[in-house]
Amino acid sequence: MTVTILVGCQWGDEGKGKIVDVLASRMDVVARYQGGNNAGHTVVIHGDKYVLHTLPSGILHEGVTSVIGNGMVVDVMGLIREIEEIESQGFDALNKLLVSEQAHLILPQHGVLDKAREQALGSERIGTTGKGIGAAYAEKMARRGLRACDFRNRDHFASKYREYARHCNEVLTKFYGMEPLETESILEELQTCGETIRKVLGDSVSFLNKAVREKKQILAEGAQGVLLDVDFGTYPFVTSSNPSPGGACTGLGISPRYIDSITGIVKAYTTRVGQGPMPTELHDETGETLRREGGEFGATTGRPRRCGWFDAPAVRRALQIAGCTEITLTKLDVLSVFDEIKVCTSYETSQGPMDLLPFDLEVLKSARPVYETVPGWGTDLSEVRETGALPEKADAYIKRLRELLDTPINMVSLGPDRKQTLCI
Repeated sequence: MTVTILVGCQWGDEGKGKIVDVLASRMDVVARYQGGNNAGHTVVIHGDKYVLHTLPSGILHEGVTSVIGNGMVVDVMGLIREIEEIESQGFDALNKLLVSEQAHLILPQHGVLDKAREQALGSERIGTTGKGIGAAYAEKMARRGLRACDFRNRDHFASKYREYARHCNEVLTKFYGMEPLETESILEELQTCGETIRKVLGDSVSFLNKAVREKKQILAEGAQGVLLDVDFGTYPFVTSSNPSPGGACTGLGISPRYIDSITGIVKAYTTRVGQGPMPTELHDETGETLRREGGEFGATTGRPRRCGWFDAPAVRRALQIAGCTEITLTKLDVLSVFDEIKVCTSYETSQGPMDLLPFDLEVLKSARPVYETVPGWGTDLSEVRETGALPEKADAYIKRLRELLDTPINMVSLGPDRKQTLCI
């Protein structure tokens, strides 16, 4: 094994942070390849909770280099606060971090633009985190973006920033009718951040390809999930990048020929934040129970997640796109409170029965889940440490999901802590 991609196979929030943390112990490099600080990867170590927004989840391991890849957009002010917080908790972050010189920057203007666009959309809003991620990616594609390498020369950075700030203020005042943002005070704060960023700036593409040649173990960490992919997700209710495995190649500069395995992270039920269709969403006490028992609140925003039963057609679509070699199933323990559990096996839609989540949003809006009911196990799983100790009905649930998805399930998470993980 040289390069493993870890990807969410639902609408994000599948528990990727914990699984990256578990796998990182056998890795030399953990590299984030897309997204920004809208990700909230939660890691629990011996009962202590750490929430990572931009830093790769491997940052909590000694001897592991963490890479922020070129495909990411980076809020440098937020990143530095995150580094300081992690280091205050006893971890050496700065000396184990490499930030791609090609990574684009999230500027304070992007957050303002993000919120202004959401407000203008009204009832048709996407439900973004308001962090400016989409605006930063939009400016990247418009070829107006600032990149991390621009920090290398203070005068060059100041010139580029002032030009962009002028453009942004024109948009804010003329299109949204807002007050312009003050330029120089923001520039001063960014320049201060640049002093730290220059210490960890580098050619991440060469670093990663050298690691590949040296047969080092690399874990490519995705944020969000395949069903939020800007190309393959429930557009327009999607993120602004490519969480699917193809995004790892473009977001890190690693050829597909070096990818050895792709691990899909799948929650034992379904959740979603923001707007957009979700066929198995529950608007009743069962949905509230899933939210409460699963602690389903966004790590970045605190927003309550929409909850529902497991949606096999949605995960099948994600697996089709991702080509996962195996699945890690998370939060199985949350289902222990139910006497009966439902699994969506297919949809009835305006276009007839479907076994895969449709790409056409209008067809998806018409989808009605076809459920299969399976027995619950009614036993707390948080102390289970061996596969053979799983209740028979919990084991049967895992096997049924494996059948429905036609993909091996090689790991099961039974709680937030590192030790609450079974290899099967």
